[in-house]
Amino acid sequence: MQASTASNVQYDSDTVLIHGLTRAEVETLGTKCPYSRFRVGCTLLISSPSPILSSSSEAVYVSGANVENASYPVGTCAERVALGTAVVQGHRQGSFRALAVATDVVPASSPCGMCRQFIREFCGVSIPFPSSALQWGVRVQPEMPVFMYDKNGEFVVMTVEQLLPVSFGPESLPPPHELDAARTRS
Repeated sequence: MQASTASNVQYDSDTVLIHGLTRAEVETLGTKCPYSRFRVGCTLLISSPSPILSSSSEAVYVSGANVENASYPVGTCAERVALGTAVVQGHRQGSFRALAVATDVVPASSPCGMCRQFIREFCGVSIPFPSSALQWGVRVQPEMPVFMYDKNGEFVVMTVEQLLPVSFGPESLPPPHELDAARTRS
């Protein structure tokens, strides 16, 4: 199967870096969506091991599923569950290689705006960083693919930059030492 893609790189199901979640996997991933019935699963491909969990150098997959709450804004999307789990396990920016999101609808759904910002924070974008960005520990993760699967296994691929162009991130903020100095002056 050939994927449609918004970038100039073409992917097919045999050469994709990250496996796509099928409808059956989404149904069994542990989604809790009794209100919307909109099941979403997410898997991250991570190239470096967690310093907390393992010393292996093999690729690691971290998954998440959406968890709804009767107070709708309190629910959490699958992408944020997967990324939060990876960060808590000790994985850091620069180790995330790809992200896949799967839903049980057609066409494939993209991450919501809040998740796009969350993905951008931890997976980065390829932009010219000011030198102050290095003080925040920001590393460039150029062209990280986000695979978006529908219920039939068809997928669309976009980069983080394409999902959230002209984005805001840590490099947009003053360096930590400037913030500390401003706080002591006030």
